[in-house]
Amino acid sequence: MFKKIINVLIDQPFLTSLYVADLAILLLHKPPFIFSLVMMSALIGMSMYYGQKLALFKSN
Repeated sequence: MFKKIINVLIDQPFLTSLYVADLAILLLHKPPFIFSLVMMSALIGMSMYYGQKLALFKSN
């Protein structure tokens, strides 16, 4: 499972770098409120994309 996650992150380097940078800015800095909302929505969108791409928990 860990290898599958790493492979998906390596296959999408631009989105992975955006995801990591977005998360780091939100965790380590205090951005303005509106900018923070935009970044949080982008983070949620990328998380949903990676969730669909990985599909770790497939139901039959």
